[in-house]
Amino acid sequence: MTVSSLIDAIKVDALEQELAPALTLDGFLRDVQRRAFRLAEIQLGHSEDAVDAVQDAMLRLVSHYRDKPSTEWAPLFWGILRRRIVDLQRRRKVRSIVVGWLGGGKDQDGDELPGWEPADLNPGPAKRLEDAQSYADMTAAVQELPRRQREAFLLRVLEGMDVADTALAMGCSQGSVKTHLSRALSNLRLRLEHWQ
Repeated sequence: MTVSSLIDAIKVDALEQELAPALTLDGFLRDVQRRAFRLAEIQLGHSEDAVDAVQDAMLRLVSHYRDKPSTEWAPLFWGILRRRIVDLQRRRKVRSIVVGWLGGGKDQDGDELPGWEPADLNPGPAKRLEDAQSYADMTAAVQELPRRQREAFLLRVLEGMDVADTALAMGCSQGSVKTHLSRALSNLRLRLEHWQ
């Protein structure tokens, strides 16, 4: 093997190593996209807000953490998504209060603007294709859980993350994750006992 062919092989190998994390990150995002949307939709109750939250979380992961090891992507992504969902829920609550106080207001022509309406929580076509009633009951029961219990349940049970990664994503201790999950499961058993 000549020196120039050895240098070319090293360059190709280095280029492949530079491109591999981007392809791996792209694969991670493609793999997590559907589950993240379902989680966000359950928490927000509105598909457009869920799409926005997932896209924002993906963008932030890529722009700020693409150089992190692939083992850290899942907890980082779910933590970013969790914070984005909480932000959207807070904004929705503030918007609803402000619009309630001010009414719908008037546009430039003086016509009455409609007041802000909360998201329609009725099941959409995708939900009707599945077992509509049980899915709707489960979604409602999960949405009624306190926020931290809901997060622990969605990350541990639906996403399948381990306790350590869930604790990292939620920004709490592993013991807190176990406590929140135990309480969430207990609450869900009570609310969904008619399905057992």
